[in-house]
Amino acid sequence: MSIRLGDTAPDFTADTTEGTIDFHAWKGDAWAVLFSHPKDFTPVCTTELGAVAALRLEFERRNTKVIGLSVDSLASHLRWEVDIADVTGHAVNFPMIADPDRRVADLYGMIHPSASDTMTVRSVFVIAPDNKVKLTLTYPASTGRNFQELLRVIDSLQLTARHSVATPADWKDGDDVIISAAVSDDDARRRFPHGFTARKPYLRVTRQPVG
Repeated sequence: MSIRLGDTAPDFTADTTEGTIDFHAWKGDAWAVLFSHPKDFTPVCTTELGAVAALRLEFERRNTKVIGLSVDSLASHLRWEVDIADVTGHAVNFPMIADPDRRVADLYGMIHPSASDTMTVRSVFVIAPDNKVKLTLTYPASTGRNFQELLRVIDSLQLTARHSVATPADWKDGDDVIISAAVSDDDARRRFPHGFTARKPYLRVTRQPVG
């Protein structure tokens, strides 16, 4: 199954390291990051899960829940968590889905047969409070993800959901933003009290809105 931007994230019931969950109910009205790792007890995945655990407060500050998945068993996940804490210094503090029958992986298209017909690739889905998919990323098994970049994207998604703006290349929280083309100049003057700079008629830059 191919998940596209704007699709409703498929709901599912699954066993996790924090008990059985119904995904939409577990997520509630928060944002969520659902990400897969190819296999337990592998080196890159070990570093990734420790990195995510270290960012717990950053995700919480963004009203974002995190949940991981691989096609290994619950018992395997729980044994692996000991290694993750030992290697990275951060105990896993989010649920990991056990998906040995690949039911959730197939639902979200996390297995790419040309890469591997048994293991999930490094998929990422960012899901908004309305359960719509706002971001998809796919990494190969050999490349660890940059979770600071994921936080940056969540900042952009949340900002642009509240205001009629877009974020330019390499934007970081606090940088100037671009006013949506759908907003007229007159309306922009009302909405953005600091004014704007028109670098081109279609490219109007203003301070990042607050709130």
